[in-house]
Amino acid sequence: MSPTVGTERNDSVVRQSATKTAKKVLPDFPVVDDKAIDFETIESLFFAYRDFVSDPDAILAKLGYGRAHHRVVHFVSRRPGMTVADLLGILQITKQSLARVLKELIDSGYIRQMAGPADRRQRRLYPTLAGRELSLALSEPQSRRIAHAMQGMSIEERDAVRRFLQGMQKQTVDVPVVEEGAD
Repeated sequence: MSPTVGTERNDSVVRQSATKTAKKVLPDFPVVDDKAIDFETIESLFFAYRDFVSDPDAILAKLGYGRAHHRVVHFVSRRPGMTVADLLGILQITKQSLARVLKELIDSGYIRQMAGPADRRQRRLYPTLAGRELSLALSEPQSRRIAHAMQGMSIEERDAVRRFLQGMQKQTVDVPVVEEGAD
C-alpha cells in the first residue's frame, strides 16, 4: 500500500504541500526567425517608456501613489464628466482594480464623483482643483521630454512620430491560445 498524505511510514511522515504546483505545460511556440525581430526598436520603446514615466513616478511616490493613479487622474482631467464605464473602457482594467484607486483619489480630494443627470445610477467623474493641478504637474515633465525629443524635427517628422504611435495602439498581435490541461 502506498503512503498517503499525513500517514506515517517508517517513523517518517510523508508530506505533500497543499499548494503543490502542477508542472507548467509550455505552449507550442511558433518557430520565429529572430533576425526578423526589430530588437532595436523594441528596446528603444522600453527605454523611452521607462524614462517617460520616471518623472511622474517620482511625484506619485511622494504621495504614496502609483501609475494606476496617474492614468486615472490624467484621463479624468482630460475628459471631465466621463463615466466610470468610459474610464474602464479606456484603461481596460477591471472594476475591482479601478475601485481601489478611484476611492483613494476621491478620499484624498483629487477626484469628485457625481450621479449622472439623467440616470442617477451613472457615476460621472470630475477632477477637483487639486486633481487638475496634480495632472498638470505629472504631465509637464512628460511634455518637456516630448518637446526635447522632437526638437529640430519638421512638421512632417512630428506627424510621422504621431502616426507611428497611433499605429502601435491599433495593432493586435495573435498569441497562440493554450487551453489549460491540454497536452
